[in-house]
Amino acid sequence: MLKLAGLSVKYGSFTAIEKVDIEVNEGELVVLLGANGAGKSTVFKAISGIEKWSDGDILFNGSSIKKKSPDRIVKAGIVQCAEGRELFGGMTVYENLVMGAYVHRRKKAQVKKSLGHVYDLFPILQEKKDSAAGALSGGQQQMLAIGRSLMSQPKLLLLDEPSIGLAPLIVEQMFEVIQKINEEGTTVLLAEQNANAALKIADRGYVFESGSIVVEGSSNELFTNDSVRKAYIGA
Repeated sequence: MLKLAGLSVKYGSFTAIEKVDIEVNEGELVVLLGANGAGKSTVFKAISGIEKWSDGDILFNGSSIKKKSPDRIVKAGIVQCAEGRELFGGMTVYENLVMGAYVHRRKKAQVKKSLGHVYDLFPILQEKKDSAAGALSGGQQQMLAIGRSLMSQPKLLLLDEPSIGLAPLIVEQMFEVIQKINEEGTTVLLAEQNANAALKIADRGYVFESGSIVVEGSSNELFTNDSVRKAYIGA
């Protein structure tokens, strides 16, 4: 479904990622592991059309997305849930969710169906639909951010650090929902520092260091890799 071929991104003279090759097959849940600044978010911004790349290409279902604008990329089925949530804090939960469906706003029945699906996944969002997004707890805000992304009806969902800043119990619940979203048919590319939780639900993974991939393999291969365990799992 998604292929990054020799992808490089530069910020001026600084190379943020260099010659990155990644493949994500339809139906998979693939994780990108790495510390802050390793290049994971830059990869996501390039896939979403926010950052232009200096070399290589990105293919989605066999076609390059290099000339597509971010809104056209969303319409094609690639949707990003950004690190830090990026909610509209003064708007209600419902208004935030509806904004997520903006590119499909003329398809009223589909938007209503998507809203029902989000409420089924996160019942608390229906309870708090008239509350300001900025008044929610951290875990509820992350639920809203994921829910808003799902309103765009993604074929490929990019999740950037969804566990950051959350309590362990909420992290566990969040990963259960991410796994359910994947099992329901949405392909997921997950960027995470929490390797222990991410590898438990992922099919495969890539490890980033300093803008390059240094290790790749199945979730079990990465989980049992001594260097990966030492760096990201702590055992």
